Amino acid sequence: MITIKCARCGKKLFKYIKVGEGRVLRLYKNRIVKDFSKREGDVVKCECGNIIGRDEGRWIKMRQGSFTYTGKIIK
Repeated sequence: MITIKCARCGKKLFKYIKVGEGRVLRLYKNRIVKDFSKREGDVVKCECGNIIGRDEGRWIKMRQGSFTYTGKIIK
C-alpha cells in the first residue's frame, strides 16, 4: 500500500494499493482504500488548491509532478 501526498503542501491525499512497478499514472477507484482529496466536478484537488488529477470514470488520471508517494508496492 502506498500513501499519496500533495507535492505542494505535503498533505495526505490517498491510501492506495499499488500493483506492479512503474509510475503512478492513474488510480483505479476499486484500489483506493482512503480518499482525503477534494473534488470540483471531475477535477481532483488537494485542500491547498493543487490540482492532482481528473476523474475519468473507473480511474483518476494523475497529473505528474503534483504529488509524491511512499510505501510498499505489491509485485
